Amino acid sequence: MKKIINNPEDLVDQMLDGLVKSNTNKVERIPDTNVIARIDAPVDGKVGIISGGGSGHEPAHAGYVGRGMLDCAVAGEVFTSPTPDQVFEAIKKADAGKGVFMIIKNYQGDVMNFEMAKEMAEMEDIDVDYIIVNDDIVVDKKEDRRGVAGTIFVHKTLGAMAENGASLKEIKTAAQKIIEDIKTIGMATEPCTNPSDGKESFELSDDELEMGIGIHGEEGIKKEEMKSADEIVKEMVDRLLEEIKDNDSEYAVMVNGMGATPEMELYVINNCLADYLEEKNIKVARTYIGNFMTSMDMAGFSITLYKVDDERLKLLDQEVDIVRK
Repeated sequence: MKKIINNPEDLVDQMLDGLVKSNTNKVERIPDTNVIARIDAPVDGKVGIISGGGSGHEPAHAGYVGRGMLDCAVAGEVFTSPTPDQVFEAIKKADAGKGVFMIIKNYQGDVMNFEMAKEMAEMEDIDVDYIIVNDDIVVDKKEDRRGVAGTIFVHKTLGAMAENGASLKEIKTAAQKIIEDIKTIGMATEPCTNPSDGKESFELSDDELEMGIGIHGEEGIKKEEMKSADEIVKEMVDRLLEEIKDNDSEYAVMVNGMGATPEMELYVINNCLADYLEEKNIKVARTYIGNFMTSMDMAGFSITLYKVDDERLKLLDQEVDIVRK
């Protein structure tokens, strides 16, 4: 294993300090925690928005801290949920008296620890609510579907609503509708390597790809022979369209790199994706391409479709001032 790190045990700590040192005008680290907060948090008159999860998904989640998105992000160790006490610190930091809304990806540890933090906060009379994101379509049971790259659309939409003065109740109502309209599928050509043990997350031969991967290095739903970019994209889109079954709406599209895929390849992917969606009569209102939620050094990508209307587009287009450049 070759990683440009020091001691693996210090990786998350040094990563967070490095992030803050490059964004001292935007964020701070709450002392003795793994919480990254807006420099002006708590913000008077607004609902606090927090999220988080295991490290290894950068720029998620700390990259989205700042005006218009998250007030705080909580980092666990690599692919490990943050502890309830860390989430509680983020809640306290984000609370300006209007309540705090938590965006949680649907992983057992994340859900359990964020819910425990909610209970801790309510004992101190802080009003907390949350949504569980489950946009990964490859899991059959909807209640078991993982939260993956579509979570970023939730951050952006709800973050803009909060910045505009929406109440905790209004944000919860919108969130429940939003998560129904976000669908994602991912694939990989190479697994990721966990720096704590140097092991690859799964095995692939040179002529194989893994379809339906998660963001924690999980294997997908099946291995396939390596194909052309166009063939891969069409298979993934066909699976997504089985879920949305709505050709009358507009969609925001995200092509998300998993960490080790060059932008050149992401644009090749989008070249086919845009044409194939047009062929399928899917109207694309916005397209976002880049590394938004990664799996460390995994090679691969995901595609997310988010059904939008005029209001959601305004919220997506609203200006932000966040860590991620």
